[in-house]
Amino acid sequence: MHIQILGSAAGGGFPQWNCNCRNCRGVRDGSLRAQPRTQSSIALSDNGVDWILCNASPDIRAQIEAFPALQPARKVRDTAIGGIVLLDSQIDHCTGLLTLREGCPHQVWCTEMVHQDLTTGFPLFNMLKHWNGGLVWNPIDLDGEPFVIPACPDLRITAVPLRSSAPPYSPHRNDPHPGDNIGLFVEDAKTGGKLFYAPGLGQVDDALLALMAKADCLLVDGTLWRDDEMRVCEVGDKLGSEMGHLPQSGPGGMISVLDGLPAPRKILIHVNNTNPILDVDSPERESLAEHGIEVAWDGMNIRL
Repeated sequence: MHIQILGSAAGGGFPQWNCNCRNCRGVRDGSLRAQPRTQSSIALSDNGVDWILCNASPDIRAQIEAFPALQPARKVRDTAIGGIVLLDSQIDHCTGLLTLREGCPHQVWCTEMVHQDLTTGFPLFNMLKHWNGGLVWNPIDLDGEPFVIPACPDLRITAVPLRSSAPPYSPHRNDPHPGDNIGLFVEDAKTGGKLFYAPGLGQVDDALLALMAKADCLLVDGTLWRDDEMRVCEVGDKLGSEMGHLPQSGPGGMISVLDGLPAPRKILIHVNNTNPILDVDSPERESLAEHGIEVAWDGMNIRL
């Protein structure tokens, strides 16, 4: 299995266009040893030629330009993107579909709840019908059974319902439903490699821990270092837990969760611009290294 990190930042990217926090200011003026990042998305392949896009970030055009495997190569106009999986209906995970409109129709896999959001509160499916048929919906069931996307037939994908939040625009923002947010457990039928991918993860229960324990690579929510980070940095008033993100530090935080799991690769993705782990020289980054936890970066490639 080929896993390409197209974007590793949370919504707004890093640096965020309107943010002057320590991290964003430091990466702009060069006083911080940190790497700019686009908004989170990954691509999966079973052969390195045909790819599945997992979430379509607003930065998708730049991400395609940075990854030649997705660029046109066989016809005057084409793409190696053979399917798109949406893990939620957050704006930073689906707005890239607008940029991909010239390549319609696209086969899109998502849950019923995500499809509802994207035909009501943010009606991308309706809008894109006007571009060569738009988006073709393939429902993702939450029955625990794996599904296969024809472009990558050796990848067995299982949707994992997660406790998180629907987007602020969603008609059921304050009324969570199974399928608002999912993780993916992906197994390569040829190599046996197993990935668990969850860029938005608010709670971890025993059943989810048991599933994560089967993975060779955990690519999980790295949004915030501390639950009150937005308040401390004076950029917002919401807690991470209120936004559906489990912080890294503190009792029951992501570090303690990952410490109890055997995966050889433990990687944080969807990192918010305020998170001190973006600073390579920070004590928080050093702490992650001591726990064997990596921080995803744009262009990172993983093979399982």
